[in-house]
Amino acid sequence: MNDNKLKAKDFITVGIFTAIIFAVEFLCGMLGLIHPYIVASYVIMIPLVGAIPMMLFYTKIEKFGMLTLMSILIAIIMFVAGMGWLGAPLIIISGVVADLIAKKGGYKSFKSTVISYGVFCLWICANYFPVIVTAKSYRQSLLDGGYSAEYCDNLFRAINSKTIAFLLILCFVFGMIGAFLGKAVVKKHFEKAGIV
Repeated sequence: MNDNKLKAKDFITVGIFTAIIFAVEFLCGMLGLIHPYIVASYVIMIPLVGAIPMMLFYTKIEKFGMLTLMSILIAIIMFVAGMGWLGAPLIIISGVVADLIAKKGGYKSFKSTVISYGVFCLWICANYFPVIVTAKSYRQSLLDGGYSAEYCDNLFRAINSKTIAFLLILCFVFGMIGAFLGKAVVKKHFEKAGIV
């Protein structure tokens, strides 16, 4: 790791795994159409389902910047998908901090990987910022989009300024749990990468 600059293969790796994580987020998002409480459970579903590809991604990280770049790409994708820029600061900060934690462990410490992934998962709560920050207009847009008043009531009951702290904690906790599950699935890759 004498050369700390990201190379073409690093950018390609980040791009591939960002696409996978977005696919996970998109599929979980589709389930949210069924019931608003499923939307609130993204903080459990996405960290767990996304843990396998993310743990595989962690085995390929050897330089600072890969998690940060992924978070920037996620922020851009979220904006293009219509979520706006409200959650961008949380997404990018989560990525940078997760990157720093992984770097502190030399990219070879599983303990650092667990904490790093837990922090990285905080980006998921960016999905909720429009619901909280622009509650009135967001509710109206849902109603205009064909959602029932009952769906909106349940959504705002589960996701609001009083529950966001709890949702952030769940993101972090299930991110760490997911790291252990993901490692179990891609154990051989961890051994090959020398992550202990």
